Amino acid sequence: MDRKQHWETVYETKNPDQVSWTQKRPSTSLDFISSFGADKTANIIDIGGGDSNLVDHLLDDGYQNITVLDISAKAIEKAQNRLGARADQVNWIVSDVVDFKPTDNFDIWHDRAAFHFLTSPSDISKYASIMAENAAKNVIIATFSENGPLKCSGLEISQYSEKSILQHLSAQFDLIDFKTEDHTTPFDTTQNFLYCSFKRK
Repeated sequence: MDRKQHWETVYETKNPDQVSWTQKRPSTSLDFISSFGADKTANIIDIGGGDSNLVDHLLDDGYQNITVLDISAKAIEKAQNRLGARADQVNWIVSDVVDFKPTDNFDIWHDRAAFHFLTSPSDISKYASIMAENAAKNVIIATFSENGPLKCSGLEISQYSEKSILQHLSAQFDLIDFKTEDHTTPFDTTQNFLYCSFKRK
């Protein structure tokens, strides 16, 4: 099964309370986004946003230029249905991030748990190049830490420390801040995440 089909199947067959990454309020992501001090017209993209609640909270906070990208059309459909009329305020993109060809530059690039599903050096390099070439000024990437799981949704992932993730980005970005966090899944297991924020040099 290819990557896209895997995620279409996940979102077609599972509800939010049946997948480990669900958060009712993505507080750490929202705090990192706020830390950049961007105004409400900042161009924000959520990579691998799926049917995450982050977009709901960004709209609640008054952000006006939000893009959500996900490989799964079903995931985006679920998010649009949840938002109802507010979905029209969001730019939705169905694409594998390594095939993404942005037409805009982004003030804030946010990714919680998409990057760590890229395990081949070529895909990781493509991701970093796409992000760098499209002038992402500020970046937040959250992955499983070195104390986190080795797999998610049946797929192997890449664990990271703040030093190892910086190796993929250091040519264009400086590490600003990082923290680890225990995420409690809907089925009461714990996953240790690493959140890192970067600023373009």
